[in-house]
Amino acid sequence: QVQLVESGGGLVQPGGSLRLSCTVSGFSLDYYDIGWFRQAPGKEREGVSCSRSDGRTHYSDALKGRITISRDNAKNTVYLQMNSLKFEDTAVYYCARGSGIGIWYFWNEYDYWGQGTQVTVSS
Repeated sequence: QVQLVESGGGLVQPGGSLRLSCTVSGFSLDYYDIGWFRQAPGKEREGVSCSRSDGRTHYSDALKGRITISRDNAKNTVYLQMNSLKFEDTAVYYCARGSGIGIWYFWNEYDYWGQGTQVTVSS
C-alpha cells in the first residue's frame, strides 16, 4: 500500500541545519510530485516546498534561500535540506504525494500523507 515516512527531525539550535527525508513505498516516485508542508501549534498547515516528477521545484517565499528540496528516485526518497533554522521554523513537517497537482501549496491537492516529523528550534 502507499506509504510515506518522514525522518530527520529533531531539536536544533537557531542557525543550525537539518535534513528531512521522506521515504515512500507502494508507488514509483518517477510519476509523482512530493510536497513538504509544516504545521505549528495553533497555525494553519503551510506549504514549504515541492518536487515535481518533471524535475521542477517550488519553494515557500518565507523559506526560500534557506531550504533545498531534492529527490533520489532510485532510493524512493525525497529530501528537504533546511539551513539557518529559526525559532519560527518549529513545527511538525509532513510530506505528501500528489499527481499532476495544480497549485503546489494547496494541501488538498495531495492524496497521501506521512505521519510527520517534529522539528524544534530552540536554544
